[in-house]
Amino acid sequence: MTTTTQRILDLAAAAPASRGKDLVLLLAEANELYQQGLQELHREVAARLDGLATADLLFAADTAGMPCDALQGRDEVILLLALVEWEMTPAAMAYTEMAADAARRGVCLIPEE
Repeated sequence: MTTTTQRILDLAAAAPASRGKDLVLLLAEANELYQQGLQELHREVAARLDGLATADLLFAADTAGMPCDALQGRDEVILLLALVEWEMTPAAMAYTEMAADAARRGVCLIPEE
């Protein structure tokens, strides 16, 4: 069984040789997997930080480079912490580079009007 990370890495490896609609399809699949991976990690982070006080969450977010304030809800701060953690994974880094490379070639997931 291929993991989310492995599939994103496979898609990123195939992207440089892809063009047009094929590249859009690869990017779309990788984007879906990226979102899925972030959601899975968000659930894990939320469970891991369940007993932590909101002030401690705000401090952790600030320390991680995601300054927050008390007006942000606990769930939002946990999501930001999950995003910081997710962005450092090989899957997220591969997707980000894949999307940037596709954008440099004029390909993105936002349809032209």
